[in-house]
Amino acid sequence: MKTINNIIANFKKYWFLMTQIISRDFKVKYKRSVLGVVWSLLYPILMMTVMAIVFSQMFKFKVEGINYLVYLMTGIIMFNYFSEATTSAMTSVVDNFLLINKVYIPKYVFPLAKCMFVGINFLLTLIPWLAIIALSYVGLGEYTCHFNWAYLILPYIFVCFFMFTVGIGLFLSCVSVFLRDVFYIYGIIVTIWNYLTPVFYSIEILPEKLQFLMQFNPLYQFLTATRSIVLYEQRPSGMTLLILFAIGLVTLLFGAIVFKKNQDKYIYYV
Repeated sequence: MKTINNIIANFKKYWFLMTQIISRDFKVKYKRSVLGVVWSLLYPILMMTVMAIVFSQMFKFKVEGINYLVYLMTGIIMFNYFSEATTSAMTSVVDNFLLINKVYIPKYVFPLAKCMFVGINFLLTLIPWLAIIALSYVGLGEYTCHFNWAYLILPYIFVCFFMFTVGIGLFLSCVSVFLRDVFYIYGIIVTIWNYLTPVFYSIEILPEKLQFLMQFNPLYQFLTATRSIVLYEQRPSGMTLLILFAIGLVTLLFGAIVFKKNQDKYIYYV
């Protein structure tokens, strides 16, 4: 209980610093950009359009009985958030080594701020995502997606997804301090993970053994739960929701423990 109270106290104490870091990241990302934050709305739409043309028209990928555009965009925005947030968190401690060497700051602030910054962009991408779903009512895509009460569960799924992402980000930010090769290795891992996750294809095209193994892919679990609500109008089972929370919590605790155990050594390596 004392540890939890200390975490909450530190979070409140350094909240202003985190908001400044997030604000700085926004200014840097959209500096000299004409459209600015609008790119957060346009990017997933442009990516969906390109991938839809490539996979549905050229490679003839489709998922029977559902709107493939919504299926594809759901996969794109969720995987992009995970990829961008964990990659940014991975470099956050090393990128701020000058600040770390000068003043005392809880080092977890940096990867957490990165995940929150990318999380804000993720929330912005939900606007065009919901717009695509709404446009399915007027003929965008072969099938219509219907808004339903199960959408109320989506925030819970996204919070669990955020916990999972922060946990991975904390772990990577720790490892990258001691092993800079992780910067390059993780790029390859993310690319492989992308193809091993049904972002643009249906799991049904895979052999049964691979379908079984896919159950152990955390990103597949989050994607499937979200798609079941949006595309199939089904509420994920209580067990599924419990599994999502367990994945998020266990990963977050693992990342936090590894980070905390090694953070006092960072100053000798950054």
